[in-house]
Parts: sequence; structure tokens; C-alpha cells
Amino acid sequence: MANLTVLSLQLTDALAMISVLQANVNDLSTQYTAVSTDLSTQYNESLDTIWMLICGYLVWFMSAGFCFLEMGSVRVKNSQNILSKNLIVPIVAFLCWYVMGYALAFGVTETPNKFIGGTYFVLYGFGDNLQQLRRWFFQGAFCDTSASIVSGGVAERMTFFGYVVHTVIMTAFIYPVCVYWAWSGSGWLNYSEDGGVKYKSTIGPAYQDWAGSGVIHLVGGVAALCGAIVVGPRKGRFVEDAKQEDFLPHSVPFTVLGTFILWLGWYGFNPGCVAGLHTDMQAYTAANALVNTTLAPCAGGLVAWLLRRYVLAPYIFDVPALCNGVLAGLVAVTAGSGFVKHWEAIIIGALAGVFYCWSAKLLTKLQIDDPIDAVSVHFTNG
Repeated sequence: MANLTVLSLQLTDALAMISVLQANVNDLSTQYTAVSTDLSTQYNESLDTIWMLICGYLVWFMSAGFCFLEMGSVRVKNSQNILSKNLIVPIVAFLCWYVMGYALAFGVTETPNKFIGGTYFVLYGFGDNLQQLRRWFFQGAFCDTSASIVSGGVAERMTFFGYVVHTVIMTAFIYPVCVYWAWSGSGWLNYSEDGGVKYKSTIGPAYQDWAGSGVIHLVGGVAALCGAIVVGPRKGRFVEDAKQEDFLPHSVPFTVLGTFILWLGWYGFNPGCVAGLHTDMQAYTAANALVNTTLAPCAGGLVAWLLRRYVLAPYIFDVPALCNGVLAGLVAVTAGSGFVKHWEAIIIGALAGVFYCWSAKLLTKLQIDDPIDAVSVHFTNG
């Protein structure tokens, strides 16, 4: 009996120890789950931030593409003027985006309206919110791009001071308001009344624009068209006895280089709108946007080049038209690059090449002087 009692006590102690060990294991498991979740969150945030920064760098570098494209497309005597305008755009754009642009575009208040944002002025309220900071930079590069479009439409005519004033108005108010309408989630073109389950607009289905064919390029193209009409044509541009050869691009190599830089920047423009890269679906969407951003400009450039060579006078191998056809394809596919199929992107790009050529001829007939064909590329295809 004594031995049985001892064994019973030992068994009781062993069971108690097992219970303690089980509690410790459960505690360690809980701690591991918490640490693992925290590390996973940090990893996802870091990966998303790296992705957004890289894409933002590419979009920002498009400013260099605009510089080369526009400088090569104007007369040599105006090259420094066009360079100074393209350099001042990111300077003014990011300052305006900091002070009030981002607030008007994405500053959704607690009781939002459908027209304009009203918080985050000078980034007040950001704190250490990493998502807001990277979003500010990436969307700021978009703001810069929208303003840069206009310089081509008014090239060789608008004064430097006048262009700075326009850039301030464009980046501090016009573009941010349009962004709020379409991308804030509370604007009249795309809002929800059921907590984000279903989106709509005040006129019907919700407006969808993946990376800004309308929000960025159409807005910039409309501003370029208005500017070209207001400042009028260059002296002698539409005079019958004037030498039109005097208005040809002075450096086609610079134009081609600018096109390549812009095309490279578009690989940040469209895939970057995934806004992250830590899930399989995000990676697939980014890859799909990447493929579409490659195919559409190929089709657009080829169609524009063939039309200028075999269909439209003066029936020449027009390299600037080839460049603008590529850009037209990029602009057109931007709206759906994240979700259209590859063959659809080719069709979109091909149609963009046709629309570009048609628009350029129409503007010439209407005597609207657009030295860079900014209106035909961005407005018509946006």
C-alpha cells in the first residue's frame, strides 16, 4: 500500500508538471503567433513601401522624359525656355501638393462631401502613418505629370511667369479636385453608401480609371487644349506663304530619347497603382499591367507610323509620329491596364494610334497650334 501511495503521489506530481508544461507551451504559442503576426505586418509594410517607392521614382523620372521630348520637338531657339518650364513643374507641383493639393484630393473628412477634401493640409494628421506617406509621394508624382502635359501644348508661346501661375492653379486646385471626384472613394464619380461594399456615381455606375487616363491625362490634355487656344498659334505657323519646315522638331534624337524615358516611367505608372506587392493577387495584377503597358504602345506606335507613311500626307517615315503613337497607346491603356486582357490592350493601343493621327490632322485644320501634339496624345486618348 505504501508503494501504491508513493506512485500515486508521483503520478499526481507528473500530471501537474505536464499541466504546467502545457500552459507554458500554450503561452509560447500565443507569443509566437503575436510575434509572427507583427513580423508579417512589418514585412508586408516594408515590401509595399519598397514597391511604391520604386514605382514613384519611375513616375517622377518621367519629368526628364518630358524635357527631352519637348525640347527636341520645338525650335532650337526655344529649347532653354522649354527646359526651364519642365524643371519648374516638379518644384512647384510638389510644394503645392504638400500645402493643399493632397488635402483636397484625398483628405476625406469625417462628414465627407462629394466635391472636395478638407484635411491633411501640410500633411497635418499624418503622424507616422507609413501608408499615407508613401501614397503622398506616389500621387504627388502623378500630380507633377498632369501639370507637365500642358507645357507641350503651349510651347514657344507662354511666358515663364505665366506658366508658373498656371502650374500653381493646376497642381493646387484643378487636378486635386478631379482626383477627389474619382479616387478618394467619396467623390461624386466614385463613392459608396454601404461601407465600401458597392461603389457608384451620382449619374450611374462608378467611374473606373486604373491609373489615370482620365484623371491625369484627360485633365492635363484639356488644360493643354485650352492653353493652346488662348495663347494662339506661333507667328507664321498657319500663314500660307510661310516655310512650315521652320516649325519642324529641331532634334529628333532628343524626341526619341524622351519617348523611351516616358515609356520606362510608365512601368511605374501603371503597375504601381496596385499600391502593394505582398499578396499573390497584387503580384498578378502588377504583372498584368506590366504586359499591357508593353503591348499597347507597340500597337499604337506601329499604327501611327503606318498611317503617316501610307495613308496620310506627306507619306513619309515620320519618327515624331511614331513616338507620339507609342505615347498615345500608353495613355489609352492606362485606364484599364490592371484588368484588361493582353489582346484587348493591343486593340486599345491600335485605336489610340488611329485617334492620335486623326486628332493631329483635325487640330491643324482648325489652326490650333500644338507643337508637341500633347492634345492629340493626352486629351484625345485620355
